[in-house]
Amino acid sequence: MSAAEHSKHGATVTMRDVAKAAGVSVATVSHVVNDKPGARIGDDARRRVQEAVAELGYRPNALAKTLSQGSSRFIGLVADAIATTPFAGQIIHGAQDEAWKHGYVLLVANTDGNAAAENDAIAMMLEHQVHGILYSTWYHREIVVPEALHQTDTVLVDCFADGSGLPAVVPDEEQGGRTATEELLAAGHRRIAFINTTTPSPAQSGRLAGYRAALEAAGVAFDESLVFPAAPEQEGGYTTAPSIIGSGATAVFCHNDRVAMGLYDGLREQGLRIPDDVAVMGFDNQDVIAAHLRPPLSTVALPHYELGAAGVRILLGLEAPPDTRPQRVACPPVQRLSV
Repeated sequence: MSAAEHSKHGATVTMRDVAKAAGVSVATVSHVVNDKPGARIGDDARRRVQEAVAELGYRPNALAKTLSQGSSRFIGLVADAIATTPFAGQIIHGAQDEAWKHGYVLLVANTDGNAAAENDAIAMMLEHQVHGILYSTWYHREIVVPEALHQTDTVLVDCFADGSGLPAVVPDEEQGGRTATEELLAAGHRRIAFINTTTPSPAQSGRLAGYRAALEAAGVAFDESLVFPAAPEQEGGYTTAPSIIGSGATAVFCHNDRVAMGLYDGLREQGLRIPDDVAVMGFDNQDVIAAHLRPPLSTVALPHYELGAAGVRILLGLEAPPDTRPQRVACPPVQRLSV
């Protein structure tokens, strides 16, 4: 069905219909319809949009009529999987609470990493003329920024894109690794093993750097043989247990809580007690895991709530955006009984 037929059949005409008929983006239609100040729209594109609007009989809906100067009291949040990942879902809570505090409503779209769904979500948010968009991933990584995000103010949360010019807020992985190791040093341990992920990531390099820095500050020589690469899952911790025991380590810093959970099982099978024989430190603070292990797992928390809140503050201009580097948020220790 053509755009004109679409209109004749009584279907509601949307900005997306106008954009398709005019051969432009939804953002361009939004700028023309709302006469957004400063928008750089060519004369030909503007004419095509106006002709499509007239042909299709497009009328801004009631919501659009309430918008002021092309902006609303909505903030968009586009995420790959954080809404379905319990501990990372705190990003939504932090952003939502901060948005409400300043009179804004959060519109959330969880795309499950589907590029088409992501593009549709961003187009929908632009159509609602959100004040800006938070773009978030459920784990800290570098991304390729969707082109449409350059059509509005955007802050990257728990991810970054070097050279994009977009502000980013991420966890301080190095500080977190240092804090985890310091907890074990403070408990009197000097032979501390580190089970690190085999997956290249900011977490892999940052936590290792923090581990080394804490040892150096304490006057403990770094021993490469005490760093054990493993899959960042329960099985990785479990299969590394014999090597940990053979190393003579009295404490272990695990890349994440899932690895620590597997290590618990492996150590117990060998008759070792936690923390009497071996102290264990995790990372992430996945409450469904860490708080319910026996003994409860000491760990370092990923600051998901604060990442979401900080993203909103930067988007609203309440907090100065970082310069060329991402803004790092501290990862606090969570002391339980495994150390």
